[in-house]
Amino acid sequence: MRGFLFCLILGAVTLPDASLATPNPSGVVRVIDGDTIDVGDRRVRIHGIDAPEARQTCRTEQGMTWNCGTWVTEQVSQLYEGRQATCETVTMDRYNRIVARCQVRGQDIGYEIVSAGLAFAYRKYARDYVLAEKAAAVRDVGLHASHVQNPSQFRQTRAVGRIPPDRACPIKGNVSRKGVRIFHMPGQRDYERTGIRPETGERWFCTPEQARRAGWRQAKR
Repeated sequence: MRGFLFCLILGAVTLPDASLATPNPSGVVRVIDGDTIDVGDRRVRIHGIDAPEARQTCRTEQGMTWNCGTWVTEQVSQLYEGRQATCETVTMDRYNRIVARCQVRGQDIGYEIVSAGLAFAYRKYARDYVLAEKAAAVRDVGLHASHVQNPSQFRQTRAVGRIPPDRACPIKGNVSRKGVRIFHMPGQRDYERTGIRPETGERWFCTPEQARRAGWRQAKR
């Protein structure tokens, strides 16, 4: 009888949503790339947008190739680097980053970036900025003045060695050109762009302790 009553009581308790345990970041912005920023001490992926990767190139109407990924990062930095931002957490991604809607001075960062032609609406996850993207495309602003490969397609072509073959072991043990062994944790600055090549001695680790025992040191950020 006591067990039955306990189950009834437990059933009446509303358990908190796991997403609510993640704080809403606020603080000074440090721009990582076109759709990722640090807000205070938290890494944030801006919800609903997708920008070219740092090493991605685009092609002008005249056929010239240019570093549009680097350019986008520079433009977003001019807009938001050092500004004060407040964010509303939506979820966490597979790299353990917060995915959030963020504002600076009451302006939606995602909307402003897409409207300036610096990123695209990330339709796979949200349709918040589809109309903003269409308006930017009509005006040929930013990236819309060039031929741009969809960022998700670009990532797929470079995915070999970047996605953990085992989700339980996502830590990347990288070997630099100088032979320095450094491991990158999910959420760190260079994690996504780092590819693992076993033929050069690089490898995956399951825990930081495992990496340290093997002779790797953690990346500083």
